[in-house]
Amino acid sequence: MSMTSGPIWKDDRFQADEWTRLNPESETLPAGASFLMPLATFLSDVERFLNHDGQIGVEVPSGDDVRALAPHLAKLSLIALAFPAFSDGRSYSAARLLRERLRYNGELRAVGDVLADQIPLMRRCGITSFEVTHGPTRAALREGRLAEVRRYYQPIPTASAEVPVGTRPWLRQEAG
Repeated sequence: MSMTSGPIWKDDRFQADEWTRLNPESETLPAGASFLMPLATFLSDVERFLNHDGQIGVEVPSGDDVRALAPHLAKLSLIALAFPAFSDGRSYSAARLLRERLRYNGELRAVGDVLADQIPLMRRCGITSFEVTHGPTRAALREGRLAEVRRYYQPIPTASAEVPVGTRPWLRQEAG
């Protein structure tokens, strides 16, 4: 695929996916390559992957606990969150947890069933890139026709006009 028609929507344009999906049975990692691997594969041999001289990304299935990545977030360049179906919103929560509580600053990518109506909500949760294969969604992005959400029922801590910090029980940290 060319840069104008690649599967990744990032920085307001379609791009080629520069990440190679790692074969879990692979014994060697080519020097300097950027790999995206399943969470279970990464966690099975963390030191091997973190010592690799290329970029490392992890794909997290919907419903898996992203807190398992907490000690390694500074070394991960990409976390891809799976959206297996339009009705499965667990990865929205994972994105917010990564951004707000765990302070992950790298690229967050939505993969799977990514549709145009979801993208404004995904962006609001901190997702910065999208793997888009759905034809009508690709056309809507190319033509700048994304849905606009004017009223949100779940506040975020970065917007000053929303519910004050401290009134949101989901942002409270566990005592520890």
